[in-house]
Amino acid sequence: MKVYGLIGKTLHHSFSARYFSEKFKTEQITNCQYLNFELKDMKQEIPALKKNPEIKGLNITIPYKTEIIPFLDELTDECQQVNACNCIKIDNGKWIGYNTDIAGFEQSFTSHLKPYHKKALVLGTGGASNAVAFVLQKLNIDFLKVSRRKNELSSVISYDEINEAVMKEFQIVINTTPVGTSPNIDECPDLPYQFITDKHYFFDLVYNPPKTLFLSRAEKQGASIENGENMLAIQAEESWKIWNEKLEQ
Repeated sequence: MKVYGLIGKTLHHSFSARYFSEKFKTEQITNCQYLNFELKDMKQEIPALKKNPEIKGLNITIPYKTEIIPFLDELTDECQQVNACNCIKIDNGKWIGYNTDIAGFEQSFTSHLKPYHKKALVLGTGGASNAVAFVLQKLNIDFLKVSRRKNELSSVISYDEINEAVMKEFQIVINTTPVGTSPNIDECPDLPYQFITDKHYFFDLVYNPPKTLFLSRAEKQGASIENGENMLAIQAEESWKIWNEKLEQ
């Protein structure tokens, strides 16, 4: 049995296991299963996973996309640049880190871009935000990251600095935090939503629920919206390609 899986802290909200189970069934892929690995102590639990010969590939989600790096034997250039890993290829016991969030975000994000979308607010400073920032730089879109605490050295502003003028200047808003994920569907990032217009584009990496309060409030103001479901599917297929490259050798 070939085992693939998802490493995270709390995985009840994740659709990855369902996605791959359906993929295996639809495409008649046998002798494979996809499992959730909820880890509380990486230092103790990762070595045990490394000893399991059935595990052939892993995805990584919040909050371990950066924390997993010290446990890897090798990193791709993209993974090094964003300092975040969400896909591990296991080749003869060697754990090699990749980042498929980059491809997933870029391909799902660009469909709603307009010529006037020149600046973005990226909510969050974790591993997923690094992948988003990588893509924005590639697309020549200026951005600022937003966190609860301001950090002038790394161009991070705080939520309380976002006012009408900022919302007018930054017409793309991307949520890379887990805020609003089921079951906490009544929560959303602390923004002045009253200043959103039909020129804005709101993207949420959260996909459960399909329309978060963040997206719903933006849509009511006329903004274009997109959730993370298509991004998930793209990065999942990218992961599958990476895992199977070694199987064909």
